Amino acid sequence: MADNSEFGKKLRELRLKKDLTRQQLADMMYVSPPTISRWETGDRLPDLTTLARLADCLGVHPYELLENAGEPNQKPLIIVVEDELILLSACVRIVSKALPQAEVKGFQKASEAVSFASSNDVDLAFLDIELRGANGIELAGQLQSCRRRTNIVFLTSHAEYMDEAWKLHASGFLLKPITTDKLQEELKNLRYPVRGLSI
Repeated sequence: MADNSEFGKKLRELRLKKDLTRQQLADMMYVSPPTISRWETGDRLPDLTTLARLADCLGVHPYELLENAGEPNQKPLIIVVEDELILLSACVRIVSKALPQAEVKGFQKASEAVSFASSNDVDLAFLDIELRGANGIELAGQLQSCRRRTNIVFLTSHAEYMDEAWKLHASGFLLKPITTDKLQEELKNLRYPVRGLSI
């Protein structure tokens, strides 16, 4: 995904190419002109649903609003963190089946996931909440420190964690056992766009 300033520049370029004022684009998007301004200056980014609508208003594919749009074959990078090996293998298999265009990596230890994320742009992380010696919610905060726009989907058998998970602005919450259908439904609500990901 483009960083904020690159996204803003591209948005402004496409808006001007369509000969639209900020007011006109705001009217088409049902937002205020200051919202368009914040997107163009890089102060804020639209969520996935808004990005799709924005691209439609500008008559382009969403990739054109993203960094390196000329490289549509770059695979999204997804991690799964689950301390039970059997469950980790099952989750990686389900995610890989649901998203064959993505690169999926599994980790049993939170520290290994953070180390990986510190040197790789992780687009989407599926995190078990109860990890041995770690907490999936704390892990989510660490991953978002590495890359603010990493989408987080929590995996758990305990629904009581949902309130705490939403405070991190997670993209989703899946109760175990997960299935391909449940996973694909949750992916429709990702908080941040993922270039190269099609559901």
